[in-house]
Amino acid sequence: MKNELKGSTAVSAAKKTAAAETPVEKTVSAKQDKKTVKAAEVKTAEKEVKAAKTAEKEVKEVKPAKPAAKAPAKKAAVKETIYLQYLGKEIDKEDLMKQVKEIWTKEQKRKVSDMKSVSLYLKPEENAAYYVINEEVSGKIDL
Repeated sequence: MKNELKGSTAVSAAKKTAAAETPVEKTVSAKQDKKTVKAAEVKTAEKEVKAAKTAEKEVKEVKPAKPAAKAPAKKAAVKETIYLQYLGKEIDKEDLMKQVKEIWTKEQKRKVSDMKSVSLYLKPEENAAYYVINEEVSGKIDL
């Protein structure tokens, strides 16, 4: 009887092993398929990341040019010259301004950059020009 039991145990063990192998093999192949799918997904994801990095580098390298700041249209500087002609004399505005600046720097002991405004009043009948600097200093220049 022991032999019968041993034989039946061996047969049932063999059946269990055979039955066990089939689901395990299926599970293993399913896991391998999942691994293959996951590996393919990982490779695809890696390719996408590489493509994104490459595109990002290209964007950084290309850097769009800054739009040129629109400079206000520069008007051509018009050179102004004013002459006062009276009784055979010719008086130039620029000569008068040079004299006013000399008075400001030498007599007043100030810097030309401190001049904010200058007003000139020409009185040919008195043969004089009057000036007012920064609305505080005034004087007379003989023509």
